[in-house]
Amino acid sequence: MTYPQINPVFLKLGPLEFRWYGLMYILGFISAYFIILSGVRRKGIKLSKDDVADLVFIEALGVILGGRLGYILFYNFDYYIAHPGKLFAVWEGGMSFHGGLTGVIIAGLYYIRKHQIRFYQIADVGFVAGPVGLFLGRIGNFINGELYGRVTDVPWGMVFPNGGPLPRHPSQLYEAFLEGPVMFLVLFTISRTVKREGVVFWAFIACYGLFRFLVEFVREPDAQLGYLWDGLSMGQLLSLPMFVLGLGMVLYRLKRGEEPR
Repeated sequence: MTYPQINPVFLKLGPLEFRWYGLMYILGFISAYFIILSGVRRKGIKLSKDDVADLVFIEALGVILGGRLGYILFYNFDYYIAHPGKLFAVWEGGMSFHGGLTGVIIAGLYYIRKHQIRFYQIADVGFVAGPVGLFLGRIGNFINGELYGRVTDVPWGMVFPNGGPLPRHPSQLYEAFLEGPVMFLVLFTISRTVKREGVVFWAFIACYGLFRFLVEFVREPDAQLGYLWDGLSMGQLLSLPMFVLGLGMVLYRLKRGEEPR
């Protein structure tokens, strides 16, 4: 298949460039606002529209700051130490999901302390919106022609601009499908059928860990890292514990978790 060669810049106004990658983040945060607002109303959580907007804003900061810091620490520390001017060039890519997740959780803990609500109460609502943002982010990766897969002979392999002359797995699209509509369907179903608090949150952790671990088998590892341990990539080493912990906590919450009050 032919890579569509989409210009990563969708609008230029003089020296200003507006990129699809950044637009995907904005669309993800807007979608999160409406999904969380709907969940808050359905569950009777006493948060106003402005409260939800504040939540999305602080979580957006957590995603961006945590995602960038995580990428710097886990994936390319030496490069950014040598090029400090690139530390904040997020429009060029270079975000870590695991760092972003950490940032979201820290921001959420600050928010619930301020508003006196339970962590799982808001996490179960907020993380239903996660797959939408992940889907859009992976589409942004695809448009940028980054995070492509390993060389393959499958009929749908694509030759990416920066991936050499051989066709590769469009692994961004695999992740977009699994982390987007598949995970959203799983979390949405759980949110409507399971009454135990915390199950949606931990199901998100487990699903992401599983999907990312599997897709990494066909995704090209970061050039500066390669394979780290027994043929596993950094993404797999970070995701496997997520799956194990998430699955264990889902089972625990189903068995012993308290009913929501």
